[in-house]
Amino acid sequence: MKFCPNCGAQVDENAVVCVKCGVALRNQPQSLNVDNRWLVTVLLCFFLGALGIHRFYVGKTGTGIVQLLTGGGCGVWAIIDFIMILTGNFTDAEGNPIKSNM
Repeated sequence: MKFCPNCGAQVDENAVVCVKCGVALRNQPQSLNVDNRWLVTVLLCFFLGALGIHRFYVGKTGTGIVQLLTGGGCGVWAIIDFIMILTGNFTDAEGNPIKSNM
């Protein structure tokens, strides 16, 4: 099962373009649908943002370690990430946006 990172529509495993919204698809495993992935990222950032756990969750291990060692940039970096996640401007390690379909 594969989902479009832009609109969340279910697409064929071998599809190159989403038939619903026309976005080019990358080969990416997604076990959670778009809304669940966004919600988990929001909650991790809100509760554990200073530890960078949300960055580990989306595959950004390098910056996750930096946030872990700096306390989320003394909290500032975690707040910026939280705002970016809420506005849909946060991406995973492959550049796919983490956003809600609401």
